[in-house]
Amino acid sequence: MKKTKFYSIHEKLGAKLVDFAGFKMPVQYSSIIAEHKAVRNSVGVFDVSHMGEIFIRGDKALDFVQHITVNDASQLTDGRVQYSAMCYPDGGIVDDLLVYRVNEKEFMLVVNASNKDKDFNWMKENNLFGVDLLDESDEYSLLAVQGPKSKNAVQKICDKTLDLEYYHFFFAKVAGINMIVSRTGYTGELGYELYFKGDESVAEKIWDALFEAGKEFNIKPVGLGARDSLRLEMGFCLYGNDIDQTTNTLEAGLGWITKLKKYEFIAKNVLVKVKEEGMKRKLVPMISEEKAFPRHGYDISVNGNVVGYITSGTVSPVLEKAIALGYVETQFAQEGSTVNFVIRGKEVPAVITKLPFVKN
Repeated sequence: MKKTKFYSIHEKLGAKLVDFAGFKMPVQYSSIIAEHKAVRNSVGVFDVSHMGEIFIRGDKALDFVQHITVNDASQLTDGRVQYSAMCYPDGGIVDDLLVYRVNEKEFMLVVNASNKDKDFNWMKENNLFGVDLLDESDEYSLLAVQGPKSKNAVQKICDKTLDLEYYHFFFAKVAGINMIVSRTGYTGELGYELYFKGDESVAEKIWDALFEAGKEFNIKPVGLGARDSLRLEMGFCLYGNDIDQTTNTLEAGLGWITKLKKYEFIAKNVLVKVKEEGMKRKLVPMISEEKAFPRHGYDISVNGNVVGYITSGTVSPVLEKAIALGYVETQFAQEGSTVNFVIRGKEVPAVITKLPFVKN
């Protein structure tokens, strides 16, 4: 098991540590609900150093990114970020990822921890453009600072004015350390990501400076448990649950990042055909007024017949209601339609709604 540069801090704080994507990671420090509410109401800090950072460098860097991802990276300018995905030739999703444009000859792709090696191999297999591919994941640490007070906290220790627009980044010094500061996030709140290199002493310096800066806002460390419930309240997809190699971006509600009019990219023809012929199923958000806990893998039924399955589910800490994402046959996918969660043989009514579940 790998450990991030913050591992000793997590131990010191008494975090519950679990094996995740080959790393020992904190799932919670106090309680998932308390950490969840800290992010919604003030500010929380996630160690997400297990994520992968892969750099694309060379004269044809843009051509490579355009070929391997579904979004249109030609729309990016220096300092901008784009949400995208890579697909297999049959349309199945290799991974969802972030594309950072450093300059016209350098991009950074931030990929899911559990897919990093698979993604890197996929990129190497499809490097038709002679670009340099560098997996620098082990060199980078990454903190995500999320919540309405995140700007107040980070600004105290950042040498640049945090006037970043959503999905933009710049190079700055935070706590005196050079790093990439971006504004993306996986919680639906205002937030910043801090990418930096250095050993445990550097990581500890940044952690301590951040928590000192956020002290007046009651800053909290947050684990993977709350990260999952926060992203689900916004309806953000999780690879391995809501999307994987058996799903395509269109049925997963990611048509907005799938630019079928740009020049050829892997799976374009298949996805064009899916759009023309229509989807057999759709990923939909569902909410229930009943006391229930929908979980990944549970069936979804209509009139006693199974019409789909839940991909992600929880009880929303903010709404205190059961919420879920799941695939259902297209004819049952309209907003306002009633379906049932099948929980231990019992049908629990739910309504197809629209995202996000929690509006802020």
